[in-house]
Amino acid sequence: MPSQRDVKDRISSVKNIQKITRAMEMVAGARLRRAEQRIAALRPYADALRRMTRQAAQAAGAEAMRLPLLSEHESTKNVGVLLVTGDRGLAGGFNSQIIRAGVRISAEYAEDGLQTAWYATGRRGVSSLNFRGNELSGSYTGFADKPAYADARSIADDLITGYVDGKLDRVEIVYNAYISPLSQHVTRETLLPLSHATIATEEPEQEDRQEGSGEPTRPRALVDYEPGPEEILKRLVPDYVEISIYRALVESTAGFFGAQMTAMRSASDNAGEIITDLTLQMNRARQAEITQEIMEVVAGAEGVT
Repeated sequence: MPSQRDVKDRISSVKNIQKITRAMEMVAGARLRRAEQRIAALRPYADALRRMTRQAAQAAGAEAMRLPLLSEHESTKNVGVLLVTGDRGLAGGFNSQIIRAGVRISAEYAEDGLQTAWYATGRRGVSSLNFRGNELSGSYTGFADKPAYADARSIADDLITGYVDGKLDRVEIVYNAYISPLSQHVTRETLLPLSHATIATEEPEQEDRQEGSGEPTRPRALVDYEPGPEEILKRLVPDYVEISIYRALVESTAGFFGAQMTAMRSASDNAGEIITDLTLQMNRARQAEITQEIMEVVAGAEGVT
């Protein structure tokens, strides 16, 4: 049985760790609130831009297929997969579930005879892919905690260039969509070509219905494009790719802080349980020592008499 001093040292060590986890929980909570504000401000704009892009593509019809970013390649051989992870750990399975999803997607493509071109944001994703022996076509680190639009634009430029040059025949992105501090949903979206993009398969929003009532509100206005929808798409599609990546980065940031806050809270609670068990163990050891001393005293007194 360990001595009282050993148990006291362990209790002191666990208490120090508990202080660190509680501090990290508070910091993650403060950063999460700021990240939630960024998401609330970004989502309406991102949704509107995606809707405009989808409507313009529908209006352009077959003419849109002549644009480089919209036309499908004759054959699909290389698929670019962008994994969005964090720069740091201590967030439960936040990063690992993205890595597992990417590996699973790559295995599916390998079965179909397709090659995967890896792109990754965040040090965790970059290091994990390198450790698995995967060659990265693009790695982006240092901004996972507070991504800027310029970071998304840099990533989008590389992906768009790869698609236009024929190095990539399809572009997909995998990230953690933020739902709540306790829940992050692994989301997979297709960015290019637009005919296979996620927005092309989305259901049109029921804007002409009142929420919860099903009653029509007002007729939707017809849209006249000037210049034509093809020219509009030339400008919208790069913005659509950029805003989709930026949204994924912001959602991932909020998801990371939520996962980290939850993980640190769980660690603090576990530390409290360990401290309780160790305190009980120390009390038992102290009682055993007191009992042993009493027995020695009694034995000595009987020996004298």
